Amino acid sequence: MDIRLTGRTALITGGSKGLGLAMATRMAASGADVAIFARRANVIEEAVLEIEKTAKGRVAGFPCDVRDAGDLTRAFGAVMSSLGKVDIVVNNAGTSQTGKFLEITDEVWQADLDLKLFAAIRLSRLAMPQMIARRWGRIINVLNTGAKAPRPGSAPTAVSRAAGMALTKVLAGEGAPHNVLVNAMLVGLIRSDQVVRRHAAARAAGSNESLEDFIAKQGANVPLGRMGTAEEFANLACFLSSDAGGYITGTAINVDGGACPVV
Repeated sequence: MDIRLTGRTALITGGSKGLGLAMATRMAASGADVAIFARRANVIEEAVLEIEKTAKGRVAGFPCDVRDAGDLTRAFGAVMSSLGKVDIVVNNAGTSQTGKFLEITDEVWQADLDLKLFAAIRLSRLAMPQMIARRWGRIINVLNTGAKAPRPGSAPTAVSRAAGMALTKVLAGEGAPHNVLVNAMLVGLIRSDQVVRRHAAARAAGSNESLEDFIAKQGANVPLGRMGTAEEFANLACFLSSDAGGYITGTAINVDGGACPVV
């Protein structure tokens, strides 16, 4: 299936690495103008150059700390000035923050909610009015399977992500009369920048396992027998952002090789 996003403008948070970069690259190659947010200007510059290799539209990067409401508003204004509109929002920024419940401080809880929930709330609130006015919009919230099947020791991330799933359903219901479709994609074990960092931490702790062996071992217990790729994740995001996915809203789709026990 040839998915086209020609004439659309996509904004992806956490777009300089991993899943965000893969989604930005896929959407740009499908014809969309693409804007990415990330915190480090030098990393953004590298990502923009990478995306531009296969892009069919404009690509722009904007330094932004999505945890900061003022910075998010400023950066969104810069996207509007540069690209003129936002049709697609991918709320992707976030890292895996976990610990034992009794050891998690208020500060850690608040930082996690600011990054994973309030950033999505604020950016969606900024973008939805123009989507409603044009009667076309897409919002994708990138969560993880812990939102459906939280395990002991998975807070605060699992709680923030579960709230993101509820937000998805609320926005889908309110956006539906205006052809603004809102879905969530739930990450399982996928080869990404976070996996590379976990491997580096293991090496620092004394492991001599190669990255490929580490990835193979991590993915062995997935029903499909392997980790997914960022490109596979990006393909679904591109489909949901297109007219081909025009009757899908209010869903939370597991992208996990069958690992999650909850449908």
